[in-house]
Amino acid sequence: MNQGLHRLEWGSVATTSDTLAPGPVRTCVGCRTRAAASELLRMVAGSDAEGRPALVPDPDRRAPGRGAHIHPTQECWELAVRRRAPSRALRSGEHLSGAPVQEHLTAHQSESPQHRPETGARSS
Repeated sequence: MNQGLHRLEWGSVATTSDTLAPGPVRTCVGCRTRAAASELLRMVAGSDAEGRPALVPDPDRRAPGRGAHIHPTQECWELAVRRRAPSRALRSGEHLSGAPVQEHLTAHQSESPQHRPETGARSS
């Protein structure tokens, strides 16, 4: 048998994407679309100013522990809260206050591009 018939050319191999992702890809816990980690806000389980358990924003993505990611928009935040997704994503058995993340989103709302959760697309 001719060995040339069984060779596979790498140019013909199907890939999952024609473009390379710019770094790690994560899923938003609000709208459930995949995006580059750099486009999402990371949240971790921590404590608020009074020492109560809370979701804490981690914009530098350096805090220890398990993290959950969300588009930095009110729409995705409201979807996540309605679905109780942050506590499940962080595997937390207790209720976590979302006040610190809500305050962070409100303070940085004008800095982030608009995101449409139903399509995962950005508007200009």
